[in-house]
Amino acid sequence: MNQAGFPILSLITFLPLAGVVYLATLRGEAVAVARNARFGALWGSLITFGLSLYLWVRFDPAQAGFQFVEADSWLSGLDVQYRMGVDGISLLLIVLTTLLTPIAVLSSWSISTRVREFMIAMLLLESMTVGMFAANDLVVFYIFFEAVLIPMYLMIGIWGGAKRIYAAVKFFLFTLAGSLFMLLAVVYLWHNAGTTDITVLLRTPVPPAAQMWLFIAFVASFGVKAAVWPLHSWLPDAYGEAPLPATILLAAVLSKMGAYGFLRFAVPLLPQAATQAEPVMFLLGVVAVIYLSYVAIAQTDMKRMIAYSSAAHMGVIIIGIFTFTVEGVEGALVQMISHGVVIAGLFVLTGILLARTETTTLSRLGGLASRMPVFAAALMLFSLANMGMPGTSGFVGEILVIVGAMKVNFWVSLLGGMGMILAAVYMLILVRAVLFDRVTRPEFEALKDLQWRDYALLGPLAVIVIWIGIYPTSFTGIFDASVTSMVQTHVAALATPSLAMVAK
Repeated sequence: MNQAGFPILSLITFLPLAGVVYLATLRGEAVAVARNARFGALWGSLITFGLSLYLWVRFDPAQAGFQFVEADSWLSGLDVQYRMGVDGISLLLIVLTTLLTPIAVLSSWSISTRVREFMIAMLLLESMTVGMFAANDLVVFYIFFEAVLIPMYLMIGIWGGAKRIYAAVKFFLFTLAGSLFMLLAVVYLWHNAGTTDITVLLRTPVPPAAQMWLFIAFVASFGVKAAVWPLHSWLPDAYGEAPLPATILLAAVLSKMGAYGFLRFAVPLLPQAATQAEPVMFLLGVVAVIYLSYVAIAQTDMKRMIAYSSAAHMGVIIIGIFTFTVEGVEGALVQMISHGVVIAGLFVLTGILLARTETTTLSRLGGLASRMPVFAAALMLFSLANMGMPGTSGFVGEILVIVGAMKVNFWVSLLGGMGMILAAVYMLILVRAVLFDRVTRPEFEALKDLQWRDYALLGPLAVIVIWIGIYPTSFTGIFDASVTSMVQTHVAALATPSLAMVAK
């Protein structure tokens, strides 16, 4: 078991809360408080990112189990412990969260109202998200999972657009309602195993008669978070009304919480139910890929088009998870990382465009390739990655999912792969409208290209898109042992007489 010598996971999780305390104590003139809050949040998130890189360097990819494990007594009478640990599945999701948080903070420099409170919400969101990915106790996981709702609800409801209250309440109600079903599942699993330690739960069989009910409860919760069709209806309103930094984290990180929940709980804890539900989950994934891609094609607003694109790509991730193959699950994980980076880059570019032109309506844009060439190059890169172009991160994840699905069902592989074609359609519509259509407004002649802050936002994301596309094994090698172990355990669980009899 790899140990850091000190509680690094707790440090990464709760360091942003130290930033919250610092921001809460700021006093003085409003301008000085806002400036100090911005830089305090930025430096706090950068230090947290640095610690997550240290975690990555110290991680042993040859081990399939949890590493850097921390355990301490909490609710001892109920056998609930404060337990933290990471494996290959959760490590890169933590790094993704800590990478995108400073990018989101830097993108919030234009926020001018209640800046300190906004930065506090950002740091709270980072802390709760990292804690959720690192939790090794089911109750601790549930607490972090639910706590994420509070800062995101506030960011949408206070700093969002004209319909921010409607979008915030809809987001909150959808996610809270789904999580109530998961709470019932948590209580049952707690009662069944006598503990909420995830490592013990993974070794404790769940009665076959209860598995499908528990699986439905998890789908209700994780499906809403992952915006799985038809549980996605909150998504366009939340994405459309949220301020840019919240949209980046909502699309790039929070949507992965649902997919992570499927990988961590629904599949390994409930192997029989997951296998029985495989055709339904495939159907939901294929419908999401095709239907939501067509909805994206019909959009006339850049931000909403990217929002529906995000939901369509989550369908690919669901397909990969429920192939129960090493290629499919690894493809889903690569797609989770790639999608987080690519969708963040596209939303950053949308925010830059909105700041320059005061619109994201496609019909009011055009001709920007000759006026903002660096912006145009960045938009082309992230658009190509979103299409799944070879040499970019999007291709690696999608092709692995297609290969994994091919081993299970040819038609699922074919229909899931349609997402790459449809993505090319709506992304080319977007690129043409923004970059190559005729100029619609004379003031576009004076538009400025990317500035230093824009390079700081887009540079790391662009590097990762190309890095994964050219050298994917540097990422797949991190979670290969964990994924292989999970798939082998799933197959072995179905091979036991009790489960095999019910599966028939």
